[in-house]
Amino acid sequence: MQKAFVLGAGLGSRLKKLTEKIPKPMIPVFGKPLIEYSFDHLIQSGIEEFIVNTHHNAKVYTQYYESGYYRQKPISFVHEPDLLDTGGGIKNVSKLLHSDPFIIYNGDILTDLPLKTLINEHRNNKFPVTLVLRSNGEAKHIAINENNNKITDIRNILNSDNKGTHQFTGVYACSANFLTYLKQEKKHSVIPVFLDLIKEQLLGGVVIDEGEWWDLGTRDSYLDAHKKIPTSTFPNYSNQSNEPLIDRSAKSSNIHESCVIDKSSFIGENSIIEANTTIINSVIWPGATITEGSTLERCIVRHKQTAKGKLENEDI
Repeated sequence: MQKAFVLGAGLGSRLKKLTEKIPKPMIPVFGKPLIEYSFDHLIQSGIEEFIVNTHHNAKVYTQYYESGYYRQKPISFVHEPDLLDTGGGIKNVSKLLHSDPFIIYNGDILTDLPLKTLINEHRNNKFPVTLVLRSNGEAKHIAINENNNKITDIRNILNSDNKGTHQFTGVYACSANFLTYLKQEKKHSVIPVFLDLIKEQLLGGVVIDEGEWWDLGTRDSYLDAHKKIPTSTFPNYSNQSNEPLIDRSAKSSNIHESCVIDKSSFIGENSIIEANTTIINSVIWPGATITEGSTLERCIVRHKQTAKGKLENEDI
């Protein structure tokens, strides 16, 4: 399995100001675009080629990845002038997927769950699709028979009397024949397709509770991830000290020595943090400025923006 389709065309409406000028998968997480964590995760599992659908602020992708590569792996950006939803989006890139198995990966998640467990399960079960599930989470909408790893319902839509026991992670493996199940309508959701597969007992699932998993689709989950990841097992970001995390390349940042910055905050490169400021559980994007005497709590300050005064739960 060498190809992955990363869903990058979402509007990011739940993130409001944060996605005014950039697509949701390009929001910085610890100073790095969220989508690159997806790429790194997939490369670790043997993926050699990426396909990304685009819509909102699509030029940001092509400008940032002007070379068309990430870590020597080619990226094909496929623009959707009109949103096609999940099913239509996959159908729209079917020519790029050819006859190979592939992974679908939501562009607004952050995870290090072991993808090779998914790949092995999908290879063995012979189903057109295998969903990655977790047994904990707030959105337990998927019902699975763990004796045969077959999905039996989604939100009880098929009247199975099971509203769901597991959360869907937004990651799934597909065989090439899955493309033949997609609807002919240009725009359509993948959920009705999954339901059709369930009726034929052809939708597989694998429960993977190992590793970390976050859905960063809301500002609260985005801020909470920056608070939790430093104390988690997530790669490269362990922070057992009481010091705030500052971008490794942030040597050019100007952070006054009188500032108080808690360890659940992150300061991006080229930032200016003036004297007597307090920053609590906030994320400062690269190039932002916090003026003298300001206090920020659970705030996000975007690229090249200036924050001043006493602010709480604000996006600047």
